[in-house]
Amino acid sequence: MPELAEVEYYRKLWTPGLGDTVTGVRLHPKAAVFRGVDPAQIKRQLTGATLLSSEAAAKQMLFRLAAADTAPLWLGIHLGMTGELSAQPTGYEPKKADHLVLDQARRTLVFSDFRMFGRVQFATGDKPPAWWTQIAPAILSPAFTVGAVAAFLQRRTRTAIKPVLLMQERFPGIGNWMADEILWSAGIHPRRPAGSLTPAEIKILHRETRRVCREAIKYVGRELHGLPQSWLFHHRWEDGGKCPKTGVPLVREEIGGRTTCWSPGRQKL
Repeated sequence: MPELAEVEYYRKLWTPGLGDTVTGVRLHPKAAVFRGVDPAQIKRQLTGATLLSSEAAAKQMLFRLAAADTAPLWLGIHLGMTGELSAQPTGYEPKKADHLVLDQARRTLVFSDFRMFGRVQFATGDKPPAWWTQIAPAILSPAFTVGAVAAFLQRRTRTAIKPVLLMQERFPGIGNWMADEILWSAGIHPRRPAGSLTPAEIKILHRETRRVCREAIKYVGRELHGLPQSWLFHHRWEDGGKCPKTGVPLVREEIGGRTTCWSPGRQKL
């Protein structure tokens, strides 16, 4: 599933369309990605609108558009497990999994999702909609403090730290591989109960969470799989893969319902 860094990567693929008008909208009105919204309204109101800005938060994206004599238009996209954005040449013919296609004079902006676990959201109004503003504070924002993390862990004392890192109400945008990367960088075993972390370990967890997010956005923003070989990411799925720091064979097991990878050489239980 795309996580914070991948979402930022895909968001940027629509950046060439900023400032240009949507000349036509093609979509699959019965596709599951449109659950809870009116595809006909999306098609009607986006046609003729200008794409003004975009931003990413957690695992979602928000695109702001405007048309003459209307309130701002807000297009939200959640990639789900297999969703992708792309910018294609003009004249592009949509494929079966291309559920939302925005035509512009110089390009075609496409949202595709072959498993349809993603979602399209839409709203109009002077302010961003609640489904956007209610996303938890970003990990790289001032609101993500050591104290906030400590309080969150204290309320989940007996829960293993790995599934806690996947809870979007405090760690928005963190998914499976990023959670493993953070714990490996912090030297914390994924089965450790959240309440067992010392104040010093919580500070390390907070620091490494922010660092992994910041650097992942930097590297993945340039190339989808452009993380350095020194990261756990490149070794976590290899049979017989070894820890890049210690050379000790990595372990993979299910924790909290998710396949989890760690290094016994640096993450002690």
